[in-house]
Amino acid sequence: MKRHSHQRDIILEEVRRGKTHPSAQEVFDRVRPRLPKISLGTVYRNLEQLAAHGVIRKLELPGQQRRFDGDTSEHYHIRCLACGQVDDIPGPLLVQIRQLPDTLNNYTILGHRLELIGICPRCRETAGPNPSNGQ
Repeated sequence: MKRHSHQRDIILEEVRRGKTHPSAQEVFDRVRPRLPKISLGTVYRNLEQLAAHGVIRKLELPGQQRRFDGDTSEHYHIRCLACGQVDDIPGPLLVQIRQLPDTLNNYTILGHRLELIGICPRCRETAGPNPSNGQ
């Protein structure tokens, strides 16, 4: 990737800040005070370039807008069905997946994605003891 522009550096800094897995809109809202003339399209293009070059990860979650992750290490996510919040799952979850043979049912394994879904603590508290799973 070409050297980073000032805008791209600020965008990258915002994606890597915290563990919030922001959408392009959220990144735009965060960088706008520092870059008042930046457009949402510019933010989106920079996020896509950063993801294409492996500097950040793009999370394409079913039924959700794309989110971006500043942590490129192998890890898993959990998504709240109620509010859409995405969090990292700590620790070595599902080590067996990494131990799959190179081929399974005549497929060549190139990688994997895993998303757990549930209700986050804040939404569970709001909904009461038996929140609906949204399905």
